[in-house]
Amino acid sequence: MPREKGRKLVASNKKARHDYAILETVEAGLVLTGTEVKSLRAGRASLVDGFAGESSGELMLYSVHIPEYTQGTWTNHTPRRTRKLLLHRREIEKLIGKTKESGLSLVPLSMYFKDGKVKVEIALAQGKKAYDKRQTLAKRDAERDIRKAMGRALKGRFTE
Repeated sequence: MPREKGRKLVASNKKARHDYAILETVEAGLVLTGTEVKSLRAGRASLVDGFAGESSGELMLYSVHIPEYTQGTWTNHTPRRTRKLLLHRREIEKLIGKTKESGLSLVPLSMYFKDGKVKVEIALAQGKKAYDKRQTLAKRDAERDIRKAMGRALKGRFTE
């Protein structure tokens, strides 16, 4: 059987980009059991409540829901178990240092297969206040209106 190539998205956390200001992203591997990988290959996962944190010098992924594999037997996994993140030691120390000193959070943005291996995109993020969220929405609406107007101007259809 040929090896998988490319990137296949399993789950994304759209709410994280709304609730947090993303400062930096890092790709990390995951330590998984066989039934977790099979469940992910079926495209089933939820990152909504997930977060990463430090536990005895390692980064762990908490509250990520990977449902039980339907054809699994008694060897099935627990859906919301804690999973170890695989990163280089320097990256782990850097991320732990930033979360401790400046009150930032580690939030999973997406989970995907990359060349047959499960990867998670972790973001170093700062929580947004309600007015920041409104500002972001207003900015996005203004940019959309500008793009529309530019498109009309380029096509020669001016409307006022």
